[in-house]
Formats: sequence, C-alpha cells, structure tokens
Amino acid sequence: MISEFDELSDKIDRLAALTLSLRSENAQLRQTNAELRQSNMALCAENEECVGRMHEVQRRLETLLSQMPDPNAPAAPLVQRDEVAQ
Repeated sequence: MISEFDELSDKIDRLAALTLSLRSENAQLRQTNAELRQSNMALCAENEECVGRMHEVQRRLETLLSQMPDPNAPAAPLVQRDEVAQ
C-alpha cells in the first residue's frame, strides 16, 4: 500500500515539474510571439512605404512616357539647310 502512495507521489511530482516546464515554455512562446508581432508591424509599415514609392515612380514614368513621341507615327520630313535659309 505504501509503495502505491510513493508511486502516486512520484507521478504527482513529475506532473508538477511538467506543469512548471510547460508554463515556462508558454511564457517564452508568448514573448517570442509579441516580438514577432512587433517585427511584423514594422515590416508592414516599411512595405507600405515601398509601395507608395513604387506608385510615385510609376506615375513619373507614365508622365515621361506620355511626353515621348509615338514611335509608330510617320516621321516628319527632313528640312534641308538650303530650304531653311530661304
């Protein structure tokens, strides 16, 4: 009978140790999770900034492209110097 109590006591001790270990691991995981969330928020902000900059670059390129002559348009006739002098 006493051996059964000793066995039960050992199981309770192991369960208590496991509980403490799991609590410690849980606290560490919560801390890591909080750090990762903070890092994720910073990366999202950086991403938003990059997207904004890319939109600005796209707008500028579209403006430049709209100012370029159409490559499919017929070429203007070349004016010779003699014709300009007249």
